[in-house]
Amino acid sequence: MPPCTHPPIAAQRRSTSRLSIALVSLGMALMSACANTGTSGNAAGTSASGSATTPSGPTPRAVASRDGSFQGEVTGTARPGSRFERLKIGMNMKEVQDTLGRAPDRWHNYETGKRWIPFYFGNDARRMQVLYQGEGCLGFTDGNIWGGAGGDLIRIDHDPSGACYQP
Repeated sequence: MPPCTHPPIAAQRRSTSRLSIALVSLGMALMSACANTGTSGNAAGTSASGSATTPSGPTPRAVASRDGSFQGEVTGTARPGSRFERLKIGMNMKEVQDTLGRAPDRWHNYETGKRWIPFYFGNDARRMQVLYQGEGCLGFTDGNIWGGAGGDLIRIDHDPSGACYQP
């Protein structure tokens, strides 16, 4: 029988530990590179109006729903006298249409990542985004995976240009 050609166990452990150290070092280097944006001061920046902005636009603010049961997001500020000024996170679709006095100009539905969580029974496995020309965009929960529930306003984008609408 030929002699064993495998390296001794101690040598295998040394190479495994070296590989582990190398992988951990690489992971730490990647995390530090992602965390360091290379800018000093406020990474978000500030717009001319003084509100925080990101490269993709204004930073959303977390806002509690009317009943306080969940958090929604509001981006930008409503124009004075605008009907969007009266909207509140947590309103249902009918209340929103009654407040705005009309149906949306465009809308589309899409699935969220929550759609694929096993045993997820929440009402936002799907979402609906709507556009009101000259006012902005709204985001609603659009129900669970079976189509029930949903219809709560969870996002308000004050953007008269309509750039917030991403079908």
